[in-house]
Amino acid sequence: MTVNSLPVRPDVPVRTDPESPRRRGRRLLRPGAGRQHHAGPLAYVLLAVMAILSIFPLYWTMVAASTDNTRVSQTPPPFLPGPNLFSNLARAWDEAAMGKAMINSTIVAGVIALSTVMFATLAGFAFAKLRFKGRNILLMLVIGTMMVPPQLGVVPLFMMMSELGLAQQLPAVIFPTLVSAVGVFFMRQYLSEALPDELVEAGRVDGAHSLRIFWSIVLPVARPAMAVLFMITFVHAWNDFFWPFVVLDMTNPTVPVALTQLSAGYVRDQSLIMAGALLGTLPLLAMFIVFGRQIVSGIMAGAVKG
Repeated sequence: MTVNSLPVRPDVPVRTDPESPRRRGRRLLRPGAGRQHHAGPLAYVLLAVMAILSIFPLYWTMVAASTDNTRVSQTPPPFLPGPNLFSNLARAWDEAAMGKAMINSTIVAGVIALSTVMFATLAGFAFAKLRFKGRNILLMLVIGTMMVPPQLGVVPLFMMMSELGLAQQLPAVIFPTLVSAVGVFFMRQYLSEALPDELVEAGRVDGAHSLRIFWSIVLPVARPAMAVLFMITFVHAWNDFFWPFVVLDMTNPTVPVALTQLSAGYVRDQSLIMAGALLGTLPLLAMFIVFGRQIVSGIMAGAVKG
């Protein structure tokens, strides 16, 4: 009996699978190879507790927005929704001019998020894969700006916006935050690990310039991190209060600035304030419900590729 013209002993089994001995050794030495891991009861308990703690603030906001001010101030407070949710939402919508505020916040947050993602990805690619003089010094300067409190620049920034004639207008909120040092550092760290140098060199060999490499090679690789950075930046810009409150007025507010109108007066209506806060939170929840799965799947795809 022969296999491939080589004599084989009849009492020795013949291995016909194509797995090499080296690959078989790595598979046998890898701990837990081929096993399906299951979480224990303690893990499920901890996940349930964390989910409840995360959802409870939103639930309490809905409960407080559905009752009146007297009921919210009682001890113990209510823990079940009341009958006044839609009426309080309608009052908050009218008194705070939430329609215009949401349009302004969508414009501001959308432009800031898009510009931050694009500029941060460009700068991150340059710091991660391009070689030029002073690269490390410039990176240290970018990181150093993260150490400066933003409150220190409010007065000169407001004077600059006034001189440009942009005070009390949306561009005064958008222009100072078109890019962030955190976004640049985040994209630089991601591209340093996820983008192989061989892909960039292959593009150079094919005659592509830096912008073509960025568009054809870098953007597809950086898409998971760009999605995460977009969502984080959008939420931060939507919830930003201090600078819009300084540079805008009540005739052209964003959502956080508009909500200050609900707390005016000698007696604050807590249920009305909570109704306004719920209105300001609903667009963010809708965005995460619609795009959350794509963002999470993109993160996992990027993790597998890395």
